[in-house]
Amino acid sequence: MKGGTVREIKVPVTRVEGHGLITVELDRGGKVTRARFHVTEGRGFERFCQGRTVWEMPGITARICGICPASHLLCSAKAGDAILAVRPPRPADKLRRLMNLGQFVQSHALSFFYLSSPDLLLGWDSDPKTRNVFGLVAANPQLALDGIRLRAYGQEVIAALGERRVHPAWAVPGGVHAPLAAEARDRLAAKFPEAMRIAQDALSLYEKQMSGWADEVAAFGDFPSLFMSLVGEGGAWEHYDGRIRFVDAERRIVADGLDPARYPEYIGEAVEGWSYLKFPYFQDAGYPEGLYRVGPLARLNCCDRIGSPLADAALARFRTTAGGKSVTSSFHYHYARLIEIVAALERIAAYLDDPEILSTRVRAEAGVNELEGVGVHEAPRGTLFHHY
Repeated sequence: MKGGTVREIKVPVTRVEGHGLITVELDRGGKVTRARFHVTEGRGFERFCQGRTVWEMPGITARICGICPASHLLCSAKAGDAILAVRPPRPADKLRRLMNLGQFVQSHALSFFYLSSPDLLLGWDSDPKTRNVFGLVAANPQLALDGIRLRAYGQEVIAALGERRVHPAWAVPGGVHAPLAAEARDRLAAKFPEAMRIAQDALSLYEKQMSGWADEVAAFGDFPSLFMSLVGEGGAWEHYDGRIRFVDAERRIVADGLDPARYPEYIGEAVEGWSYLKFPYFQDAGYPEGLYRVGPLARLNCCDRIGSPLADAALARFRTTAGGKSVTSSFHYHYARLIEIVAALERIAAYLDDPEILSTRVRAEAGVNELEGVGVHEAPRGTLFHHY
């Protein structure tokens, strides 16, 4: 221990995706002098991907995460597209987008209902032994069941395309392995109304209870920072393609229209000795001033609109919490996730109604034409880059 620190508290983090540790350092008066979150897992994927062919990469990198495997699968396939120097057929592009939307629904539902709701709905001071998903089932069985069903719908979207819910081997450089069957499309369409009802109910519940969390909103990671995400045409909310945008805490655009494939020109990576996690930053601002946030909160701060009626109405309400500036409280990542579930479902509905979604023209054949390729899209947790 350094300086005036006389005591260090180590808190293992359990209700997260992966492994982490929090250390809190106290001075002689018991005042916190420093707190850090340590990412303690090293997966080594970059090392054991060396020497693999571009065709193997989507299946390998999907194993990086058991929660968002489709995100890595699709991003890897996009990097493969660049190496083949091809653009997948339009139906394949739509199918990939559909899978990524399913990934958003299932991952956000897991985060809100399974990991966060016990704290939000059972109370911060409730018994830790029951402040979990099982306690939520006992206290509010309908809400817990709704969460299970909503996540299942997102998983069913993934399985309808990739034949399995976890680690589907479906997206490939140049497109996808197989088209969407009409029967699978019809099953998804039949279950859609329930999924949308659950998503809207959860969003309404959060907004109704938000006033009771005012102290937490103000204290929970509320600080000025940069935000980064992809945005689509006209600044629209984007989850699969687009250009990079940075905004600041005032929601002023700091940089816009940046080519994702040229990310090393404007994103740097710092390394700290106390975490396996790298620390990306906006190079123009330097480190650590250029550290930025990504994910649901960043996407809603960066975009000008979502482009669907229910989500755009929710986005307008979301923006009022910060007077039109960037929403800077990390507490409202929950709020942003719920809005993104609604947005994802609205886009899923549009794709299910699109006749081209059943097209069998789903792959462009080519060999290796480039020796380097970058794939970039939005994963539920933030902007994902695969660079081969």
